[in-house]
Formats: sequence, C-alpha cells, structure tokens
Amino acid sequence: MLTRRSVLAIVFGVVALAAISAVYLTSPTDFHLKTVLQRASRATRDPAAPLQFHSDGSFQISIFEDLHFGENAWKYWGPQQDLNSVRVIETVLDAERPDLVVLNGDLITGENTFRENSTAYLDQIVAPMIQRGLPWASTYGNHDSDFNLSRTALLAREQQQKPTGLARTVNMLPGSPRAGVTNYYLPVYGSDCQLISSNGGNVADHCVPLLILWFFDSRGGFEYQKKDAVTGARVGKENWVDASVVSWFEKTQENLLAKHGKAIPSLAFVHIPPNVAYALQMDNTKPTGGIDSHRQPGINDDKPLARQAQGWCKDGTIGAGQSNSKNCAYGGQDEPFMRAIAASGNGTGVIALFSGHDHGDTWCHTWEAGRTLPGVVVLGTGVHICFGQHSGYGGYGSWTRGARQVRITEESLAASVIARRRPDVDTWIRLETGDIVGRVSLNVTYGQDVYPATPNTHTHCPTCDVVAESENTQQPPKLQVQEPKKGWKQYLKR
Repeated sequence: MLTRRSVLAIVFGVVALAAISAVYLTSPTDFHLKTVLQRASRATRDPAAPLQFHSDGSFQISIFEDLHFGENAWKYWGPQQDLNSVRVIETVLDAERPDLVVLNGDLITGENTFRENSTAYLDQIVAPMIQRGLPWASTYGNHDSDFNLSRTALLAREQQQKPTGLARTVNMLPGSPRAGVTNYYLPVYGSDCQLISSNGGNVADHCVPLLILWFFDSRGGFEYQKKDAVTGARVGKENWVDASVVSWFEKTQENLLAKHGKAIPSLAFVHIPPNVAYALQMDNTKPTGGIDSHRQPGINDDKPLARQAQGWCKDGTIGAGQSNSKNCAYGGQDEPFMRAIAASGNGTGVIALFSGHDHGDTWCHTWEAGRTLPGVVVLGTGVHICFGQHSGYGGYGSWTRGARQVRITEESLAASVIARRRPDVDTWIRLETGDIVGRVSLNVTYGQDVYPATPNTHTHCPTCDVVAESENTQQPPKLQVQEPKKGWKQYLKR
C-alpha cells in the first residue's frame, strides 16, 4: 500500500523528469538526448514492404562503412575487433532508430579470408539489423573482392538472410559482369502512401516516389581465384564505376522521368569517391583552402585521399603490381560517372553523393554550380560530396568509430518544389561514445554557414590488448579490469 509520502515522492519524480525532458528537448546544445526522445520506433511492418517516410514526415539513413570484418581470424584479436564493430552498430542503431541502414563498402577484409567461409562474416554484420527488423542496402568496396572472396557470393549470402525482404541489395545489371554487382536503386514513398492498394495492385502503380536512392559499385580489389600468369600476383580489378553502369543510370533516369513526369530528388552511395572529392580537398584557389574546419566540418586526415581510377593508366592498364604494369597515378576513367552525377544534380536530381574508403575523412563539401576544379573537366552543379565515419574496428586508423546519419523530410521536399531548388538534408555523425559531431544542413548556404569544428578523437579496441598479451605468453586469456580509456567510460560502466 502506498503511503502519502510515497505518493508525493512519485509525483515529484514525474514532475522532475518532465522538467528535465523539456530542458533537453528545447536545448540546441544536447542533440543526443533530443534525437533519442523525439524519434519514435516504427510500428512492426512487413520486412519486404517498400521504403516509406516515417509517420513524422522524415526518412533517416544510418551509413556504416569500412567495417572490415574477418581480419586475422586465427588470432584472438581478430574476432575481438568484429565483436567491437558489432557493438558500434548496435549502439548507433539504438540511439538513432533509422528507417534504412546503408552498408557503404568494405564490409569484409577479403585478403584475410578463406574461400570456404569468406562470406560467413556477413551474418555477423547484419544480425543487429535483423534483430531490430531494419532493412539494409549495400554497396561493395575494393576489399569485398579478393582471391578468396567473390562479390557475387557475397550478394547471394545477403539475399539468403531471413526474414526475406530486409536485405534490399540487388544487382540490376546481372548480364554485365564487368559492371560489378551492387548497381541498383530503391524508391522511397511518402508517409501517406497506402502501400497496399484496395485492388491489390503494386504500390508503384498508385504512388509516386518522393525520393530515389541510387547505389553504385566502384569495384576494385582483386579478381576471384585468378593470378597473373607471369608474376603469380593477384589480378587487380578496375576501381571506378563502369561506363555500362553510367549508361544504365542515365537510361533509368529517363524512364523514371517519363513515367512520373518529373525529376525525383535522390541521394547516391558509392564506396570509392570520384576524383571531384580529391579536387575539392586539394583545391587551394580559395583563401580558406580545400577543407575549412568550420564550413566543411569533419576530420581531414587522409590527405590526399584515394579516389576512383587511382593507380590506373589512361589506356586502361593497371599502374602497378602486374606483369604489364606502368607507373600511373590516375587514369581519369571515372569522368563519365562524374559527368552523369553532375548532370543529374542540375536541378532537383542528385542532392548528395556519399562515399567511404578514406577512413580519415569525414567532411561534406559542395561541388558548386558552374565551378571549375583543378583536374576535373566537368562543371559542378551543386551536388554535395560527403564522407561518412570509419565504422569498424578492422581496417587502418583509430578514429572514434561511428556512422553518418542522413535525414530528409517531406516538408523540405515540398518546399524545394516551390522554391525550385534542391531539398535541404540534415546530416551528422553519431559516434560509438554516444556523442554527435559534424551536424550540418546541406542547403543552399552550405559552405558559407559556420559550424563548430569536429574534434579529432580516437578509440582503441578495449579487449584486444589483454588478448594480445595472453597470446604472447601462450597463456589462456584472463578477464582483466583495465583503466578506462578516453571515450570508453560509457561501455566500462555497463
């Protein structure tokens, strides 16, 4: 039985919690709690249902990239890296509750895998999405192709996941082996679209998508089970978006325009960035230089960054490592892709292009309309060029792991139609520590607006050192309490 004192304590507790929540929800300085409290989880849906804006009028994507699962499976620290990468995914998903997860390349470190189980790491990667009923879509990176790892087999493993429908990765150019595997698009429908029509027809027959998501395969890595006849080295794969994919992209856009009578705004994803990203980073024609830490906030440690067609010659021969190789830095084969993205961005088409690959770069820049960049023959049309955050404990670098978030609203889309401009897109990076950095609005004034600089923080695998020490002494690993390292206090308290 509750006493009068107990009742008063409960009442005061509820009032206090409400007051604290009100402060956080109105404070612009604590976006972490504000986001968690304001974004509700979706109701349970058919896993195969078409993508759709949330009931609050927004659509949010969490981008994980460069997870690099499968490194050194024969040493204890390799699987420990993967366990910590899973924890990063789970932490971000529980904080953000996105509508779609994008795995933007280098899911697996293919050169460390065995042929018999190289794709099995995919099960561990997607388990957090399956547990939460979240759909995901992938692009594959250069490390997802190697002597023992096949892109085709990796796609097959994705499509075998249950429940059927959560994996949205498909190959829309199956008859073109040179094109790669992850070339496709996904439509996103409005929150008011009835996904099941009264006559049982397809949603595409009675709803016009509000947004298109494009996925491109930048290839790279090495051919599956092939070696150079002379040197015995692995055979390199071309590392740019193939011309056949560009033709498909342009033709598909024409078909969508004819079907819907208008250009549909879109976001694009590719693992290896095109040359324009390199040009933006290295451009010194402006007083602020290429990347201004307050106007393009983000880490800029990978300078110069690695781009498409790097290490290839203009004649299509590889620049190093093969019997017929030459010394070439950049071949320019990504120019058709850049031209197609720029042409689509001329109006309300492609809003932004998101890449990974360069673990130490996390900024967004604008390929300004009409601007000429050094080494790029294509004029800009205002497309935003963005990097995400190194998400996995595999791969090089110790930057604090996390994932870029991208949110677009129906309100912004409607306003862009009236104003005849690109929709605004909000984006930020959620770190494994729970912190948010680099929160910006990709709008018409991006590049002029001033934001806080992004802290350049680092984390270290919290369980790998203990294991490594035990391996060196050939003793069974012991559980040890370590001194908390910066950025890991939250996890050590759990």
